[in-house]
Amino acid sequence: MKNLTTSFTISLGESHILAVEDSLVQAKKLQHFFDQHGINSKLFNNANDAYTSVLEKPPILIISDIVMPGMDGYEFCAKIKSDPALCDIPVILLTSLSDPLDIVKGLQAGADNFITKPYNDQYLLSRIHFLLANRDMRKSGAGDISIEIVFQGIQYQINSDKRQILNLLLSVYEAAIHRNNELIETKQQLETMNTDLHAANDELDAFARTVSHDLRSPLGGIIGFSQMLKEDYEAILDEDANSHLDWILKSANTMNTLITDLLNYSRSGRANIVPVSLNLSHLANEIVNDLKTRYGNPNIKVTVQEELETVADKALIRIVLDNLIGNAFKYSSKKDYPEISIGRKEVYGRSMFFVKDNGAGFDMAKSEKLFSPFERLHLDEEFHGNGVGLSTVKRILERHGGDIWAESEPDKGATFYFAIGSAG
Repeated sequence: MKNLTTSFTISLGESHILAVEDSLVQAKKLQHFFDQHGINSKLFNNANDAYTSVLEKPPILIISDIVMPGMDGYEFCAKIKSDPALCDIPVILLTSLSDPLDIVKGLQAGADNFITKPYNDQYLLSRIHFLLANRDMRKSGAGDISIEIVFQGIQYQINSDKRQILNLLLSVYEAAIHRNNELIETKQQLETMNTDLHAANDELDAFARTVSHDLRSPLGGIIGFSQMLKEDYEAILDEDANSHLDWILKSANTMNTLITDLLNYSRSGRANIVPVSLNLSHLANEIVNDLKTRYGNPNIKVTVQEELETVADKALIRIVLDNLIGNAFKYSSKKDYPEISIGRKEVYGRSMFFVKDNGAGFDMAKSEKLFSPFERLHLDEEFHGNGVGLSTVKRILERHGGDIWAESEPDKGATFYFAIGSAG
């Protein structure tokens, strides 16, 4: 970004600059600026006290915030400019310039310069130098006129002279250029960061594929040979040996599940979405049948609403349903008569899919952790898991333009509501 300012040295002799700033942080920043550049100054936190000081000993220049309790910066400036003994004192107003009306009010008050917040010290120094260097040319006198303008349907009287108006508008233009250059620089930084982020994501995806291949291959061997030992030698191994073998199998399967979940989490943020028409009822029934076989509970009751239609990426939505329905089975597994329902209904005026169970539930006070990676609301001794599944679900749904939330009470089950896209 091209620098609009150069270095300046300001010598005031016995004179001083008066500043008004009600923000303690901004006031300290101004005081540090004055001290750093050897500028005699008086600093006030309200315009009334500042005006009294101006009457007692006029400063060579005034810097004032606009938004202040009591008398604001416009009123303070107007009082200075309406006094024949004070009107030649240059006034700089500090503003955000968030509204075009700020310029009109500045002209109406007779301000000499605008400086937009946030500002840097060198820019403020250049404005002070400019106004002080030109103060002899802007002595009031012949040529002053009063004009009326209409802005946004309201009539304003402008008492500033031509040089004041020109200086003020030039300061606004310079501030606009300065801000535009900052925006361009910020945009370039964001583009660089975005490029770096894409590169990091590509590296993460490559790492995930490496993990999938390099870890799963030996892990598959551990699981396979452990199962063979279990099948062939269980009868001749003692109790401790069988227990150790069971522990090896359980740990290896846990690691395999964690790798799968981590890969799903990685892919959920990177995989291309290919939207197709889906019957979620069919997908849900496939998952339910697999889970019924795995859990083997004859008392479990599962209801899947028919013709649950949507448009989404089939592979990613399969991960969503795998996690939500799998959780419903897991957290209701300790009930004598587990009940799970999957369907769609109106919730707060929106059509939402849902997965409901009558299982362990959770405390809603802790629900902010629910969709964060590796956060769990139950102890591993109660229900095994790794805390990655729901964060993956949330990421997938958000990539589809949807969302998810849950309602629950401890030991009274949980209901997860989710939308796939803005219409569900």
